[in-house]
Amino acid sequence: MESHEHSVSHLHNTVNLAILGKVDDSADVDKLTRISVSEHNEVVRKNRAILSLVVDSLKFCGKYKLPLSNEDISINPGVFLDLINIPLKMDSSLKAHYASEAVFREEIDTIKKELLVSILSICKNKIREEVKEVKYLAVICYEGVDTRDNDQVAIILRYIWKGEPVERFWGFVHPDSLEKVLLKDLDLLTGSSQEKLIAQVYDGTTILDAVKKGLPEVIRKSYCNAHLISCYVREPIVDIVRAVCQNKSARAFFNSLSGIYNYFTKTPQRMATLERVANRRPKRVPKCVLSRFKRKVINSIFELKDVMVESCQVLGTSMSPEAGCGASNIRRTLSDPRFLYWLDFFCKVMPHINLQFSLLSKTMDRKRFKTSFDSFQILVFKLKREADVIEKKFPDVSMAVKEVCDIILTEFSERLKFTAHIHAQKLLPLSHFPVLGQQFPNKELSIVGDAYTMLHPRHLETELLVLYARTDLGKTKTLEGLLRDIYDNSLQSTLPETLKLTSLVLTTPMMRKEPERQFQTFSRIQSFLQCPLPEDGYAAMAMMSIEQQMILDMPDFNEQVINNFALESGWPEFTFK
Repeated sequence: MESHEHSVSHLHNTVNLAILGKVDDSADVDKLTRISVSEHNEVVRKNRAILSLVVDSLKFCGKYKLPLSNEDISINPGVFLDLINIPLKMDSSLKAHYASEAVFREEIDTIKKELLVSILSICKNKIREEVKEVKYLAVICYEGVDTRDNDQVAIILRYIWKGEPVERFWGFVHPDSLEKVLLKDLDLLTGSSQEKLIAQVYDGTTILDAVKKGLPEVIRKSYCNAHLISCYVREPIVDIVRAVCQNKSARAFFNSLSGIYNYFTKTPQRMATLERVANRRPKRVPKCVLSRFKRKVINSIFELKDVMVESCQVLGTSMSPEAGCGASNIRRTLSDPRFLYWLDFFCKVMPHINLQFSLLSKTMDRKRFKTSFDSFQILVFKLKREADVIEKKFPDVSMAVKEVCDIILTEFSERLKFTAHIHAQKLLPLSHFPVLGQQFPNKELSIVGDAYTMLHPRHLETELLVLYARTDLGKTKTLEGLLRDIYDNSLQSTLPETLKLTSLVLTTPMMRKEPERQFQTFSRIQSFLQCPLPEDGYAAMAMMSIEQQMILDMPDFNEQVINNFALESGWPEFTFK
């Protein structure tokens, strides 16, 4: 009996008895699961197709700086939902699906906000991936004001990407948080490759206050190659004026100057009156003085002050109370000896400031610049001594003039602390190669070698001598062309130091504006700041507006955004099984 219980036949019969009457439905269960998964994935596919339309709508609104909602239709009605509906009308299947899915009817605002977060994340990830590949990086902090009168500091990154210098907008930050955010973002961007940050640039009144408090030194503690560069979107004279306006008397002068300019340029009739009065005077005012009025305000007002007084007499009889009152105020201002002294002072000093910056960024002759700068210092010291003459009559003006002279020299000296990047540029003047081949710029090479320790001066000198003697490299007469020649001819290993130097110069912002490099980043930032957009999604909208070309160059951008959105949001309606 015991042996039978352990026999094969008995065990088979026992198992058969246990499963008697039970149906094996595993195959059916698997089939139902597959059907369910297939149906779910089909719904997800359609949901993602609609999400792609939503992303396109957001990109369109970002590109043209359009608000995403109809909160204030009187200013600029939102077109976000309308842009989604247009393509849906051409696809009846998607339109029906969009109307039937509760997630789109009830959660479209939430979806929009989370997609904006994903768009910003994908753009920043793209920039981070590019920065990982580059050898050198420069960071530019540019201050602007939005339509709500809030100060915004734009962080811009410059580097060489695929053989071309590019500038990427990274984001906005409040001036008070600049140091904290900048350190955090630079750490995120550079990681352990801290030596790649070679330049830091700050442009703006509020930012310059942070610079004076030691922000560049804080950055250099972590990034030893991050030299502080004087490069301004505006002309340097604008920032000199802002610095000078720390003095109350000088600030009052420039406010009055601005009032005179605004009064005459407000209407064409006032400018026409000014021109008529100038033309009927015994000693005619040259036409060039009137034509450059908007470009050279100080010099023009100095030369036209008598004409303006006479014009104000004419305009003072105007039927318009505003015009008459303004004309009377300007006559009093142009008769004020304090104002006239300041006008004479700045008329003498401002052209020399412009000349110094122009020479510094253009001239190849160091002796010429030194001679010119010495003359400039002598002029400022002379004007400072002349202030003693009016000390008895106007002690407040005398003291203010001396303070302004000190501010000008201090500000100028601050901007000349580091000039190695300019000397580096002077080592590669493609139109002067034959001249440098005969008289090698040893002083410039020494300055550049001391400042940029990643260069090997002796090897660089040899390569430059070869470069100066050749006519088949850099034919386009631009540094970008020289860089392309090096890559196109596979000379990276033959001219490694020249490649480093060229990359350094192209990555580093120069002293003045750089129209020859065709950067439009600052104008795009200014354009965006002038648009009245709500704070909700502001960072993503800025990125889509300013970096629209980068987004266009990413063929799978929508797919990346949707994948990031599905991953971060965790919504099952947009996640494949």
